[in-house]
Amino acid sequence: MQDSRPALGSHADPVISALQAAAAVPMPDVPFVRIDSSGVILVYGRDETALEAGALLKEHLDITVLITPPALIAGPGVTDFPVVKGKVVIATGHFGAFDLVVDDFAEPDPSSRGALVYGPARNGAQSRCDIILDLSGGSPLFAAGDLRDGYLRVDPGNRSAMLDAVLKARDLTGTFEKPRYVAYDESLCTHSRSNIVGCTRCLELCPAGAITPAGDHVAIDPNVCAGCGQCAAACPTGAASYAMPPADALLRKLRAMLLAYRAAGGTHPVVLFHDHAHGTPMLDVLAQFGDGLPAHVLPFSVNETTQIGLESIVAGFAYGASAIRILLRDRPWHDIFGLRQTVALAEPILQGLGFSGPRIATLETDDPDVVGMALREVPLMPSAPRPASFQATGGKREVLRFALRELYRAAPDPVEIIALPKNAPFGAVEVDAGGCSLCLACVSACPTAALRDDLERPMLLFVEDACVQCGLCQATCPEHVITLKPQIDFRAATAPARVLKEEEPFCCIQCNKPFGVKSSIDRVVAKLEGKHWMYAGSSRRTDLIKMCENCRVAVVSAGHFDPYGAPDRPLRTTDDYLRERDLADKREPRT
Repeated sequence: MQDSRPALGSHADPVISALQAAAAVPMPDVPFVRIDSSGVILVYGRDETALEAGALLKEHLDITVLITPPALIAGPGVTDFPVVKGKVVIATGHFGAFDLVVDDFAEPDPSSRGALVYGPARNGAQSRCDIILDLSGGSPLFAAGDLRDGYLRVDPGNRSAMLDAVLKARDLTGTFEKPRYVAYDESLCTHSRSNIVGCTRCLELCPAGAITPAGDHVAIDPNVCAGCGQCAAACPTGAASYAMPPADALLRKLRAMLLAYRAAGGTHPVVLFHDHAHGTPMLDVLAQFGDGLPAHVLPFSVNETTQIGLESIVAGFAYGASAIRILLRDRPWHDIFGLRQTVALAEPILQGLGFSGPRIATLETDDPDVVGMALREVPLMPSAPRPASFQATGGKREVLRFALRELYRAAPDPVEIIALPKNAPFGAVEVDAGGCSLCLACVSACPTAALRDDLERPMLLFVEDACVQCGLCQATCPEHVITLKPQIDFRAATAPARVLKEEEPFCCIQCNKPFGVKSSIDRVVAKLEGKHWMYAGSSRRTDLIKMCENCRVAVVSAGHFDPYGAPDRPLRTTDDYLRERDLADKREPRT
């Protein structure tokens, strides 16, 4: 019997030590969600194939067959299960609780004999079921339908595939446990504030449609979530974090593997991330029938390769990896744009810290021989000269920040500031001080307190270490003078708050208390004094603007000030407005 382990060569002891150390690291329990299915199934088809599927399932499940218009099918006029006509226009929900809206819905005429004849049709019919068997041959009812549990979609012209789907559907009744792939803390979400949208990273990446806006945050439906983990990898705050396993547990396993490899005398380790479903069988085939893995390649299994975040890549190099490769399907089941973004984000960080060469790449193939050849072609590159050994604990954001600091310490040629691509979870904000009025709307909108005010003086402060580049400040700014600058500054963790804008305060003319921005109040007074009819000839009214909130109330109360006692508003007609417009056009012609 052949050994199914990868070929290890002369470095077998370091590799075996590394794999044994990784396997010995305990992983936390995975939380589950419970799904109940009572066996109500909708068979959605276009022809007699749907009736055949219904006949095969009628003894096992509660069947309804929905035939798409015009539903001209031959067959018995009487069936043992309902056969109706209609077109599904809206499909929502999940396994155990699908909700459908059907247009052109009609039930068969009871007098049907040789073939089904339908009665009057109506739109907007609603239906609920536990399982959907889609034999319509049209577009899938759900985005990434292959990832939606309980939704079985096959080509109606492929009878073998239809029979396989029928067998799968028969087993989808009872109570099921599904992993809760993503842990979510809505208090950390930076999606929106005051109906102004900031971060949309997870919404743009989720292939299953499990994430939806929900006010100031998003909602993640664990019943719909397919577990790709791209939302967690991209989340800048750690509001969404992967749970199979959590980031800190995954890094502890990675740490144990690389430290054991180095302690056993191994050099130039290449970490090969792969998933269980695709990668493990390929490596088994490569070991049994090929040359196996090169001796310095350490396979590291994860639930989904798309769950790999920047923290895993950074920690891998900090712990001493010389290169990282990620094994993917040649044709992935879903979009992997999130993983590509993570790789694109890691590359400038590695290059900026002196890790030159092809340090990180994906291997997109279904051929084990291609995997072996690609890994043998990875050049031997030096690892970090001072590998780290830190223990990862805490949330995803904290783990990432710590791993970056350790990578900076271990790097061969570090620089302090590295420019990053858009959507990076780190960066600065730049403010056009000339256009900023210090309204501090950005401070109120900032969910991480990266932007702050000062209690003593009109001042806008910025703490770069807290910024997640969510964009809420930029979207909220009424003057549009804020721009985002994605970068990583390794000094930010210990740097003091930076002053972005500071102005002289305006002091109350009664008590001399500073209460506002001098330039703003001077500007308001200049616009009102002698120019606005309510303030014409009334310095007393203008003085109220120059008082703090306490003095203003005291003066109005003590002096019996009538807020409505302003001069009569001058009567103006349409001719007055037209005359003023003509004069303005003569001074500055409109374009």
